[in-house]
Amino acid sequence: MLAIIRTGGKQYKVSKGQKVKIEKLDQSVGDTVKFEVLFAGDEKSVHIGEPVLEKAIVEGKVLAQERHDKVKGIKHKAKKRYLVRYGHRQAYTEVEITKISVK
Repeated sequence: MLAIIRTGGKQYKVSKGQKVKIEKLDQSVGDTVKFEVLFAGDEKSVHIGEPVLEKAIVEGKVLAQERHDKVKGIKHKAKKRYLVRYGHRQAYTEVEITKISVK
């Protein structure tokens, strides 16, 4: 079964057993998380939400709370002796999808 979930302002296509890196959630490692379901289906049936499916359940288990690799950037103005270097590491939550069902 396949589902499209919404979390952190983004949409993800997931299936059971898949590991997904999503925007940081306020959950600890080992907790269970439920997601908003926009679409659920397989070869036999399709369920489309308008905008959200109330009958569908997608649950996941939090595996890790980590940060991505550093993204470096530079601000520079020619002939003005202005140079700024900066970096950013975005936090994320790694989740394994454990259950997809439609009632």
